[in-house]
Amino acid sequence: MKSKQSPNRILLSEREIPKKWYNIAADLEEKPAPPLDPQTRQPISPDRLSAIFPQSLIEQEVTDKKFVRIPQELLKVYAKWRPTPLVRARGLEELLETPAHIYFKNESLSPSGSHKLNTALAQAYYNKLEGVKRLATETGAGQWGTALSMACNYFELGCKVFMVRSSYDQKPYRRAMMQMWGAEISASPSEETNAGKNILETHPDSTGSLGIAISEAVEVAASDVETKYSLGSVLNHVLLHQTVIGEEALKQMEKAGEFPDTIIGCVGGGSNFGGFAFPFIREKLEEKARARNMRVIAVEPSACPTLTRGVFTYDYGDTAGLTPLLAMHSLGHDYIPPAIHSGGLRYHGVAPLISSLVNAGLISPVAYTQNEVFDAAVKFARSEGIVPAPESSHAIRAAIDEALRAKSEGKREVIVFNLSGHGYFDMGAYDDYLQGHLADSSVDEEELQRYLNQLRLQSPPK
Repeated sequence: MKSKQSPNRILLSEREIPKKWYNIAADLEEKPAPPLDPQTRQPISPDRLSAIFPQSLIEQEVTDKKFVRIPQELLKVYAKWRPTPLVRARGLEELLETPAHIYFKNESLSPSGSHKLNTALAQAYYNKLEGVKRLATETGAGQWGTALSMACNYFELGCKVFMVRSSYDQKPYRRAMMQMWGAEISASPSEETNAGKNILETHPDSTGSLGIAISEAVEVAASDVETKYSLGSVLNHVLLHQTVIGEEALKQMEKAGEFPDTIIGCVGGGSNFGGFAFPFIREKLEEKARARNMRVIAVEPSACPTLTRGVFTYDYGDTAGLTPLLAMHSLGHDYIPPAIHSGGLRYHGVAPLISSLVNAGLISPVAYTQNEVFDAAVKFARSEGIVPAPESSHAIRAAIDEALRAKSEGKREVIVFNLSGHGYFDMGAYDDYLQGHLADSSVDEEELQRYLNQLRLQSPPK
């Protein structure tokens, strides 16, 4: 279903904000393997999770309902910026001289600058209802820490953020933004937790990783009855909250009179990708004719190639082994990726739901180098006027390549990607690129293979 001329911006009214989140697990014939208790290595009980999560989020994590109602109080907050526009990238199309139609869902328009606020507000809301006083979390590039800081401020909760050291040093204005909303921030690894101290003893110059920062945040939450842990990606309930993105985009594509041939999103832990892509994948699972040939592309950095080179097995979500073991593609929970500017994508694992869909052949992963990604970002900024986050620029790179492929094949395909956040706090990275100083961080092959071999010795998911 394609039109000759679609509008530049496809808008929805406030009344059209989705009223329910979509749980893709309900539609999967083969469910993801259950999380395992880190001590017993048996399926973890909800009671064990209650030490770090509120009961309402635990219920969402394991629910078999296809749709979960969005509370009215959250819908009121969402309406401050949602629905976000779906934009026809005509400038980029003209630059590439492609017959393809390129659209992007503009999640950079949230008050915190990224898609992360969709779940940050939901998690703060449910924790507040259960009497929690403070949330502890990790952040890579700072987008998640920024969103949770804002959400905690809105619901009058304290907020403790462990920010990966490489990003802590690279992105001072992200730190300032979190502090404006009252968050307490520490560079990770830190001297404040046993997990951080253990890393610093052996690697005093560690640039950190999301796995390390998660360990620190979980340790803080587990040791304080008034504090719970909040995660910005990976877990089922986080991806659930993000499906408000894809549900809106589905309605907007219908208004545009088109349907995607290709869906694209960047992937670290998987929240923006899952939230954007899952409602479209539902169309495929339900065998809708319009989605029969739709391709779904997950884009990651070649410096942290979790889906393209990782092993599918049970692994910890954090470095210290405090979290449940998840059935996912992983590079090894001890692996510390190179300090690339896309800090939000420097995670050793990925959401189990996304791993399951990759294994089922419903998602195709690809990886790009830093310079390939920044080249795409500059093309997008010059043609569309938006400076994208380095993470989001991975999706732009793939969209450009798909559009050029369509050009070479003479096809007018419809390509849709998620612009998960803006890059206005990443100008130091862009300056490095424009001055020719941005290096393509490469993995240490010997080190990576050592971690992958260790994973292959573990028992695979049943």
